[in-house]
Amino acid sequence: MTERIRVLVVDDSALMRKLIPAILARDPSIEVVGTAMDGAFALKKIEELKPDVVTLDLEMPRMDGMETLRLIMQRAPLPVILFSTHSKEGGYATFKALAMGAVDFLAKPKDAAAGRLDDIADRLIAKIKVAKHAAGRKLPPAVIDETSAPKKVARAALPPRRIIAIGISTGGPNALQFVLSQIPADFQSTIVIVQHMPEGFTEMFAKRLDDCCALEVHEARSGDLLLAGRALICPGNRHMMLRRMPRGDIVVLSDGPPVNGHRPSADVLFHSVAQEFGLTAVGILMTGMGDDGAEGLGTIKVAGGMTIAQSEDTCVVSGMPRAAILKGYANKIIPLDGLGSYLVSNYGAERGVTDKVEKDGKFEKNDKIEKTSVSSQRS
Repeated sequence: MTERIRVLVVDDSALMRKLIPAILARDPSIEVVGTAMDGAFALKKIEELKPDVVTLDLEMPRMDGMETLRLIMQRAPLPVILFSTHSKEGGYATFKALAMGAVDFLAKPKDAAAGRLDDIADRLIAKIKVAKHAAGRKLPPAVIDETSAPKKVARAALPPRRIIAIGISTGGPNALQFVLSQIPADFQSTIVIVQHMPEGFTEMFAKRLDDCCALEVHEARSGDLLLAGRALICPGNRHMMLRRMPRGDIVVLSDGPPVNGHRPSADVLFHSVAQEFGLTAVGILMTGMGDDGAEGLGTIKVAGGMTIAQSEDTCVVSGMPRAAILKGYANKIIPLDGLGSYLVSNYGAERGVTDKVEKDGKFEKNDKIEKTSVSSQRS
């Protein structure tokens, strides 16, 4: 019999310390070994109970979640799931906590205080299982300097050389921050991103990326033009597609049904990118649970575009890129620390410079997977 996942629940609410263990008890593979009312008690119980995963509230008296997380990561790193209230201030704290080493987050429902957690029970259970699987995975290094944001450069609104579409999920906030922070403001391509994230968080996430990146980053809106040097994050609970129009290439958002259980879905974005841009499309699948985006990446490959998967050993959770790799849909497999430099060298040069992946103005047909090692990226 597989060992049960040992969970410590940390929350200052006595009601939450009863309700959270109750919903986790629905899954026989999870055992709540203890609860703690604040960070100080949590640190003692971690030493005593040796949990596999911690669920952590951020807003607590005496020692709050941020300080607790800092000490957990400093003393003996454990997979931590943030489970806190959804507010503007709480959202910014969540992204800071993810940069500090938390694996994932889930917002408490607005009516959680009334005891209504049933709607999020399955998601919390799934995230705990993923967190246990991710134990020991090295998270990408934090790259934010809170005291100095990169200088934004005024530039002409130019059409992009390439459309780079990224699908990403668990582990995504840190990984995207790491990659996008390496891309200069004069980047010659557009980046469009589906990050599995709830409604209300993507605007804050885009703002945080914009603060720490030279690129222009914002949450996408229907009608947004695809311009060089711009990165657009799909809003939570919407699908994002791209369309070629006489006045310029644009974003189209929709409220279509979830695909692969997700809205937004990377498959929806990738299929539209393949259909509209073909040879000039670049699809990238990064860290995440499940297989969303794998079939869409295959569509981009069939259309003649370049397809890339993040290497499994550099993912917090490798499900999404692995699904594409196993199906033979990835032209290249690149580690996280080589992805930014690859994009800059291949799709960020000045106009008129020939892409390394092009030959006679067209992509070379290459069905063989090419694995780019960390050492080769640094050479």
